[in-house]
Amino acid sequence: MAMWLLLPRLCLVLSSLAGAARSASPVVLQWLNASAAENPQIPPGVGRALSAPIIGHGGNLVACSGKNLLAFHRNGSFAWIVPLGYNCRQDIRLVTERDKIYLVTEDNKVVKITPQNVHTSAPSSEVFFSHSPAPGRSEEIIGLSTSSSYSSLFITIANRGLFSFSLRDGQLQWSAGPVIDRFGYRLGCKGNISSCYFSSAPVVDQCEGTLYISNTEGQLYSMFIQSRQYRWIQDLSSIDKVITIVPGNNGRMYILLPRKSIVLGLDVLSGNISFQQSIGPLSNEKILPAVDSNGWISIGSLDGFLYSVSPDGEIRKFLQRTAPNSVIHASPVLDCSGFSVYISQTIMEAKSSQTIGDYTYVSAMKPSSILFTLLAPATGTVYWTEKYPGQLSNLLSSSDLEYFTLDETILLTALSAARIGSAVQCYTKRQKIAWTCRKAKPKFVHGDPGDHNHVLLLFIFQLFVIVIQAVVVRFCCIFWRKKKLQKNNGLQKFLEKRRSLHSKRRVLGKIISELEQKAAQDASSNETLEHLGEMVKAKECVERKLYTSYSLGRDVLGLRRGSSSILPLYNGKHKSHSFHGAQRESITIFNTLSDSSSLEEDRTSSSYSSSSGSYSGSSSGDMEFDTGSRSAGEAGAGPSNTADVTEGDQDKLPADVESSYQVFMNPLYAQGESSRRSLSQREEFLMPQGSAPTKGMSLKRRRTLSSTN
Repeated sequence: MAMWLLLPRLCLVLSSLAGAARSASPVVLQWLNASAAENPQIPPGVGRALSAPIIGHGGNLVACSGKNLLAFHRNGSFAWIVPLGYNCRQDIRLVTERDKIYLVTEDNKVVKITPQNVHTSAPSSEVFFSHSPAPGRSEEIIGLSTSSSYSSLFITIANRGLFSFSLRDGQLQWSAGPVIDRFGYRLGCKGNISSCYFSSAPVVDQCEGTLYISNTEGQLYSMFIQSRQYRWIQDLSSIDKVITIVPGNNGRMYILLPRKSIVLGLDVLSGNISFQQSIGPLSNEKILPAVDSNGWISIGSLDGFLYSVSPDGEIRKFLQRTAPNSVIHASPVLDCSGFSVYISQTIMEAKSSQTIGDYTYVSAMKPSSILFTLLAPATGTVYWTEKYPGQLSNLLSSSDLEYFTLDETILLTALSAARIGSAVQCYTKRQKIAWTCRKAKPKFVHGDPGDHNHVLLLFIFQLFVIVIQAVVVRFCCIFWRKKKLQKNNGLQKFLEKRRSLHSKRRVLGKIISELEQKAAQDASSNETLEHLGEMVKAKECVERKLYTSYSLGRDVLGLRRGSSSILPLYNGKHKSHSFHGAQRESITIFNTLSDSSSLEEDRTSSSYSSSSGSYSGSSSGDMEFDTGSRSAGEAGAGPSNTADVTEGDQDKLPADVESSYQVFMNPLYAQGESSRRSLSQREEFLMPQGSAPTKGMSLKRRRTLSSTN
């Protein structure tokens, strides 16, 4: 809703003529004489106007009047006066940052005041920024704000843009405009580019490190302060184009649409609207709500109620008893604790309201008194209430504020500075911001059942991330405990060695494939089979290193003692099985099918060769083979049934046995060993007693003792 107020603005004029009971202080008399000389049109006895005051460093009330900046103590007496040499802008609020005060003058200047230099020889005021508009263009300063975290001052200039200056040296940090094009798509000023510009003062969220500003088309911008990148843009033109931005400093921000009498709550992360509440008609478009440390936004209405909305969208109305015969047209003011607000109700003798369409018209006349109240919106507790005229008028008449024209906003700020009626502990600005930032929520939680699915998905996602992090941490801990990395080899050498092993394995794999194809074509080539066996063993050695010492996991031992692997080899006529152990021996058994007998007979030839990396048997080096369901000993084959076979006796073997008996020896294993150790060979031919010579086994064993034995 919007409204029209058919009531002149109420002002409280407290003047003191010459000869009053309390004489003015010398400082006040000097300033009054200088002010009368500068403004001879002001009649005697009329108070000087004050701008909207603020509570500055030390708890003093600071306001601008004409070409001077004035400060008052908590009891209303003069603290100091700083001549500016420029007329202050009454419609732009002062900004304080630590012990400095910044204000805007009528000739587009930003002046910095240092109160500590008032009683010293150092200058107490200086021009921080000055802008000369282009001929024929309206480029006045709209507003300014500061950020202590980034030590920056932000200035909005009509038809120009937003500018950021360093508070340390006054240098320009960056500037931004309302028109944004991303990937060929326009985000700002969609409807009217020529007359679209930033129309609000910059608003800083002290917790999020972001800045908010709106343009003339009803679009709200969220921007990162440090990178000046836009976070999001929310188009509110469908509701209204005149908006007031209020930071929550708690993960939320509030938008007031004064002509529609609507309060919106927005999520600072996405810019989405979280809630929308309607309030009573407002007095003007410049009214500014107050947000306390609990996150409640409060604003007075012409219907006499104080409306307070919680961060979750809950709305409450206060001052119901006096609301029917009163109006509120001044902005609430926070007390020194930040949890309560001062509010003023103007009691009227007559009041009427009428709603026509979307607008509500309020008419009131004959103000009789003003009721001041201090209350906490979050709890509804009323701490103090006082009516003017009354005891409050006596307090004002004894202060230097009686020489000025006072309205409700000045009086509310004076009450807050004086801590009238407040019995709670006061907090500094930094303490208030720290409190509200701790209560920040990244996202609003609604009562919609569908939101539980989002919560569940978020929980599952967080759990998945935790599991992934745990796996990565475990992998890193295992990987960095590898011996190859701890022996001062370094990660680079480890990875180079691993890549080299992978390359060798690929090369060996290609060679094995070629040899297999060659062996299939030439079945009688023993050299091909020997070469194939060598390549298979070399590839196994490379793979063993890749799976143990140079793996990405933990170091593991090789194959356990006694375990063996079987590599089948087949060349068309001869079928063999190669047994590879974990230590120092390897066994290859060749089975040849014979066609000379009516029955199918198997003859087996075995060769043993010792080499580094081959299987190591028992301590005596003997290995037994079971030719049937029982051992040779069980078959009755004792020493008398076993004879040593020399190389000469090998020629005396039967023809059928000789044709199927083949021995293969890897020359790599025998090379160089004959010069160090003598080669002992023992050949045994085992035949079960009483069995026909239809099936036999020929065993040839070679053992090479290492030089360390």
